[in-house]
Amino acid sequence: MLARARTVAFDGIEARLVEAQCVLTPGLPSFQLVGLPDKAVSEARERVRAALSTLAIGLPPKRITVNLSPADLPKEGSHFDLPIALSLLAALGIIPAEDLADCVSMGELSLDGTLVPVAGALPAAMAAAAEGNALMCPRACGAEAAWVGAARVHAPATLTEAIHHFTGKAPLPRATPGEVMADPTARDMRDVKGQERAKRALEIAAAGRHHLMMVGSPGSGKSMLAARMPGILPPLSPAEALETSMIQSLAGLLDEGGISRSRPFREPHHTASVAAIVGGGRNAKPGEISLAHNGVLFLDEFPEFPRTVLETLRQPIETGEVVVARANAHTRYPCRFLLIAAANPCRCGYLTEPARACNRAPGCGAEYLGRISGPLMDRFDLRIEVPPVAWSDLDLPATGDSSVAIAERVAAARSRQAKRFADHPGLRVNADAEGAILEDVATPDADGRALLARVADRFGLTARGYHRVLRVARTIADLDASAEVRLPHVAEAVSFRLTLAAGSPE
Repeated sequence: MLARARTVAFDGIEARLVEAQCVLTPGLPSFQLVGLPDKAVSEARERVRAALSTLAIGLPPKRITVNLSPADLPKEGSHFDLPIALSLLAALGIIPAEDLADCVSMGELSLDGTLVPVAGALPAAMAAAAEGNALMCPRACGAEAAWVGAARVHAPATLTEAIHHFTGKAPLPRATPGEVMADPTARDMRDVKGQERAKRALEIAAAGRHHLMMVGSPGSGKSMLAARMPGILPPLSPAEALETSMIQSLAGLLDEGGISRSRPFREPHHTASVAAIVGGGRNAKPGEISLAHNGVLFLDEFPEFPRTVLETLRQPIETGEVVVARANAHTRYPCRFLLIAAANPCRCGYLTEPARACNRAPGCGAEYLGRISGPLMDRFDLRIEVPPVAWSDLDLPATGDSSVAIAERVAAARSRQAKRFADHPGLRVNADAEGAILEDVATPDADGRALLARVADRFGLTARGYHRVLRVARTIADLDASAEVRLPHVAEAVSFRLTLAAGSPE
């Protein structure tokens, strides 16, 4: 008898349905797995055999063949253990084969029959719900998968509990979603003394999701400012939270099934590889740019990153997605993030302080920031210098608005953008607008157009730079609750575009 159990294989954040087909035939006793399994899947034979032996279930002296269909789809990971075991149990007549028809299962088996948590329960639940199926996964994954309310999620702790569920001896209750986790690391913008222009740039960046470059000497507060960006960003919408959590689920980053409404903040070290930043490696896992989807990617010591790593950011910044290409597959991940980069003005860091600069100034500054290519620098909407703060100013009272006050203005600006782009699927913030839509919503008044034309002629703005100034001006107008982009908005946007510690603006 042919028995079938359903499971999933992952293609990026998409879970594709796979069928584990088991048949027992006469012949020399063997246990074969076919259907393009990787090493972890092939080793499932021994884990399943040992787990069944623990339950006093012996394999018959027959030829056991399990096919993972479709056979041309690569199968990777240990989550195939449970569906292989269930299809084998159905073929042996221990559990009803018809009960497996409307259930998707996943989970790794330990040798004693315990179900070990695996990554990807959330996208698996999405795939099961799309087909009207239930999902069976390890108990540790149940709270995560249960966030997909359209799917019935059952979470046994052992293979024994799974068998009792299908035989009706002890049906499993539906799993409940985990907690919505609060961000305990939120920092207040009022902790930063001075740096009012930098705070303003962060507010504009947060309101329109504009990429920001900060250049300043060591200790001027660049990292401190960037760390406070999550505190002024609006919480994730339910759709964004689910989208972001699916990526985190694949990476195994969801803690006890909880989903966070706080936006991701990723800060990889400058020694990170291309695969770590963009994605790839074993099983083509998501990289830092995808883990920062709908959140912030902070790259400190930006010029110290390898040139190959920096150049791979250019296309994802524009398209909002990255394709990890391999010989046997192309895996696509979303990566719509807000990039904040920080850099010293030169190698020693004190180019702007004559008393401390090295004897190679000012040429060292152009050489150091020259590691950032022109096309990549062109993608930063906001560029600011972060001057050092005198030690005597550290005892002064805090200045500027708190993160809560700034967050309210940012949320109001984003609300205006959401209404503006309500009829344009895929557009959420001003940074996404382009073409005719950008011209329709961001064309400034006559004085603003005249200023922008003079700036474009004087400084040779590229077409990309011109449009990015328009987007930033539109965001500044939104913060100002203005329906029209006026001269002051364009002037402020231009001032941020042309600021650079070394070299020419374009």
